[in-house]
Amino acid sequence: MAILDIITYPDKFLSKKAKPVVNIDGALQKTIDDMIETMYNAPGIGLASIQIGCDKSIIVYDPSYGENPKSLSVLLNPRITETSGEIVSENEGCLSVPDFRSDVNRSASLIVEALNREGKPLQIEAKEYLAIVLQHEIDHLNGILFIDRISKLKKGLYKRHLLKQLKQNEA
Repeated sequence: MAILDIITYPDKFLSKKAKPVVNIDGALQKTIDDMIETMYNAPGIGLASIQIGCDKSIIVYDPSYGENPKSLSVLLNPRITETSGEIVSENEGCLSVPDFRSDVNRSASLIVEALNREGKPLQIEAKEYLAIVLQHEIDHLNGILFIDRISKLKKGLYKRHLLKQLKQNEA
């Protein structure tokens, strides 16, 4: 396994939409294993393939931060089929948007259909925290970052902060 580089905003690849996984082979399994290692190393609770420069529709997540091995999940071609209610994801952050957190409006519960890493169909009914995690990671596969879901003012402040940091790094 290998720890991969995580693409960060404003890289344009993050706005790319992932393509469906059609071939589950050894190369895909290696990518999944590398994503898992990268997520835990970051450390994070979720990682979408787009974040590591892979345009296949893959997410890995572990809401326990690695404390419970049974919490690790891999989803191929996940899609949200139903949502209900509303919840505020407080202080949401992202490995691809370093040094920034914000409240984000999300659905309180949802149903996700996907394939597991062996290609078997599954359906997940998620509420609250897990629903937030899944929405966040599936958004990545659709080219959406959590900062795309906050006010233009907050996003603008982050962009200015980031540009200032980039200029300082160049100096």
